[in-house]
Amino acid sequence: MPNRLTGQSSAYLRQHADNPVAWQPFDDAAFAEAARRDVPVFLSVGYAACHWCHVMAHESFEDPVLGAYLDEHFVPVKVDREERPDVDATYMAATQLITRQGGWPMSVFLTPDGRAFHAGTYFPPRPAHGTPSFRQVLEAVAGAWSTRRDELEQAADTVARAVAGQAEDLRTALSGAVPGAAESEEDGTDPAAAALEVLLRDEDPVHGGFGGAPKFPPSTVLPLLERLATGGAPGVAGRAGGLLGRTLGAMRGSALFDHVGGGFHRYSVTREWSLPHYEKMLYDNAQLLRAYARAAALDPGAGHGRTAADTAGFVLRELRLPGGAFASSLDADTPSPDGDVHSGEGAYYVWSRSGLREVLGADRGTAVADLMGVAAGPPRPLHPGRVLDDDQQALWDAARPELAAARARRPAPARDDKAVAGWNGMTVTALAEAGVLLEDPALLLAAEQAAGQLWEVHWDGSRRRLARTSHAGSAGHSIEGLLEDYAMVAEGFLALYRATGATPWYERARELADVAAERFSHPAPDGGPDAPERVWSDLANVPAPLLAAGGSGRADPLDDVTPAGTAVLAAVLVELWALEEDESRARPVPSLLGPLELLARRSPRSAGRALAVQAELGAAPVHVVLAGGTAEDKLAARRAVGPAAVLTTRVVDADAPGAPGSARGRTAPGGRFTVHVCRDFACRAPVHSVAELQEQLGGAPGLS
Repeated sequence: MPNRLTGQSSAYLRQHADNPVAWQPFDDAAFAEAARRDVPVFLSVGYAACHWCHVMAHESFEDPVLGAYLDEHFVPVKVDREERPDVDATYMAATQLITRQGGWPMSVFLTPDGRAFHAGTYFPPRPAHGTPSFRQVLEAVAGAWSTRRDELEQAADTVARAVAGQAEDLRTALSGAVPGAAESEEDGTDPAAAALEVLLRDEDPVHGGFGGAPKFPPSTVLPLLERLATGGAPGVAGRAGGLLGRTLGAMRGSALFDHVGGGFHRYSVTREWSLPHYEKMLYDNAQLLRAYARAAALDPGAGHGRTAADTAGFVLRELRLPGGAFASSLDADTPSPDGDVHSGEGAYYVWSRSGLREVLGADRGTAVADLMGVAAGPPRPLHPGRVLDDDQQALWDAARPELAAARARRPAPARDDKAVAGWNGMTVTALAEAGVLLEDPALLLAAEQAAGQLWEVHWDGSRRRLARTSHAGSAGHSIEGLLEDYAMVAEGFLALYRATGATPWYERARELADVAAERFSHPAPDGGPDAPERVWSDLANVPAPLLAAGGSGRADPLDDVTPAGTAVLAAVLVELWALEEDESRARPVPSLLGPLELLARRSPRSAGRALAVQAELGAAPVHVVLAGGTAEDKLAARRAVGPAAVLTTRVVDADAPGAPGSARGRTAPGGRFTVHVCRDFACRAPVHSVAELQEQLGGAPGLS
């Protein structure tokens, strides 16, 4: 079979389209070919911004001799883990069972039906440090397939059973159905407050954030901290707000943040945030943009707005695609002048003292080097290690444009131009909210354009299907979106509705939520009174090789680098419940969130978004319903609500076609401009001016 990667949505796959290897995408045809030839499948999983993926490709997959051997004895299949997280998750579980470790590139050998029997990560071109060469591994597997086939089949069965059992063990543990799994709840502490205690205990008291090295941005737990800071009991709110502020401040002053160009790198190699892994991911920056913009509204004097604006600037400048959607990532590597894409990890971002002096002059360059932690020696990332004071900020603000101009002359990291629906949905949410909170109409416009591209390119209205990825304005090669894609795009549309009042975004979000409920859930078998009403899946249809490998398609309830799709869909349904005043919307939420008590006490960073949704579900929704009057009246009312329109209050135009159910019965007698302020589905007496609206909003917490 010829190499079939040309024209794929994924830049990672397209990077391998010219390899002397007959790469196949992960599809039925590839496995049918393996069955026809009765040879193993060699599955290689990576992603475009992965440094060691590039290294192995350069050393091995560009070698014609090795490529010929690979094609003769295997069907080689290439997978972008960002495009196919379902494939990545199943075979990463198998790889970890086989090798006790994991990572990318991931190299897995499969039977023709998809069961894993041998695995590894990066294999060098020559034996090194006790690791065999890739050629030696291929020869050993091919030889074993010919002479010890029964043993490999038995190993494949064992691994598949273990993968399936691992997933079942997790579900059992989370349900508290195993001895000792349930935690005592005699203290009566709610799960979110219990989670805060664990997070405070796990905080790095010196450098901020959580854990040691490598240290990742705790993006998925930030919504929980924000929720507790704004809606928790007084003692809880203050402690949560302090933890949130310390965490955001630590990241903002660190090398994780690109102080020249804005935006955040993937993670820090060191505990003190001083050395980043240089790839930049859309999903990180979308989540952190949202967190900093919200924090800026809650604490305007803390400087979070500057970080939010710089992050939004990076996203719009460096990740925006023609048509308005956003690319997946920037590579960790930087091309060298001769075009070798495998060299120079981080070279685009680092500076030496002499380099700073060359751009800024001797005195200013030295001052900036001292300010940004650049000591003598090799180039380093800019790392103040603290939030700058006013004088330091002024020095940096003057130097930054000159450094940005100088850096722009360097070879830039490659960009993965595939658009992932869910990550774009998160970006729409972040930009829509930041547009309101930072009072920047350009961000709101960018959110609308990206959302329009998602609806036009990714949504197939005739089939009611959402495509996971697109490239160059086409979703033709894409699989159907996962649960997370439907949920995150729906959440983005709801954020746009809250920011603009345009009902088409609400109607589209509602349609996506309805389709997600149809496609990704089914009634649970009768498991007793405590069983959930519905069982959720991450995939609408599970490919046969994944089922053979031990995968089930059951929804993963844990956050990873992005929040669990189940938690985001729960957030969407809670928002629709509040907008529509329809209790049926909230009915599936418990089955989506699952039992959170155990996670709250043991691993809240794995369930931050679900815990935040549960706290939101217990809050009384606040509405400002507008009726009658002019467009100018309603615009003035929206401005009067201000940041609360994003953070706590839903503004609904009762006169708009397709307005949600919360507008029902809230009219404008005689067409006079009328405002209904409602909390917990009960309204105060209507008012007819912005001044009266502001007075009622001031007393909103006491509404009854």
